[in-house]
Amino acid sequence: MTTYETLVVKTRGQVGWLIFDRPTKANAMDATMLAELERAWLQLDADPDVRVIVNTGNGPSFQTGLDVAQLSREPDALREQSRRTKRAELRLTAWHNHVWKPVIAAVNGTCAGGGLHFVADADIVICASDATFLDPHVSVGQVTAFEGIGMVRKSPMEPIMRMALVGRHERMSAERAFELGICSEIVEPDQLRDAAQRLAEKIALNSPAAMAATKRALWGALEHGLTDACRAGADELVGMWGHPDQLEGPASFAAKRAPEWLPPVRHEEGSR
Repeated sequence: MTTYETLVVKTRGQVGWLIFDRPTKANAMDATMLAELERAWLQLDADPDVRVIVNTGNGPSFQTGLDVAQLSREPDALREQSRRTKRAELRLTAWHNHVWKPVIAAVNGTCAGGGLHFVADADIVICASDATFLDPHVSVGQVTAFEGIGMVRKSPMEPIMRMALVGRHERMSAERAFELGICSEIVEPDQLRDAAQRLAEKIALNSPAAMAATKRALWGALEHGLTDACRAGADELVGMWGHPDQLEGPASFAAKRAPEWLPPVRHEEGSR
């Protein structure tokens, strides 16, 4: 596997792991990490042995957004990110990079600011009991936009607006995130990665092609009105007709054996 300076990318069976690895900087995204994220997501997406991806962080923080220290010290280093932000062409998350494999965000510790991208764009979120969420943009004179827009698709509007307007002066607990539907499970911190691996292994038992089509259909529903979303969903459904996995599923069920799915194939089309 490719070696990264700011990330750990590895596999455990059919589960790929993308781990933020700047623990002494609260896993903040510097210019190097911003460049490496796109390559890491695409590497895991292209690996036919990887069926599910888990995203987490090393150290006491999950992800705390842009490295504002580097921004103040070396503004030119982040010029490409500024251009992508202006064009709304970010390449930070799986969703930004058109990754249609299932993605689990396993939130350990602090998730702040730009770290909310990875929560908003994950398919499933689980949290350590000590996880906290905050959005400090307005506290440093910046605007909450992409992250908050993504988060209001997971949560009622008011709690996200509160987070955005209170800034660094208040944190949302894991329990509150669970109440709002932002995460679906809370575990003890020392059990987080094992819980994520177990969940990913359950997901990996299913047809990669069917899961990718399902993910495109359900994320696409956030883009369209009800009628257009159903039509797009029908296209994904019909697109699976005749796929070998649709024969393998019933056959393996009838034979009481584990299914032998075709490996996942990268899907180049479609975006949020």
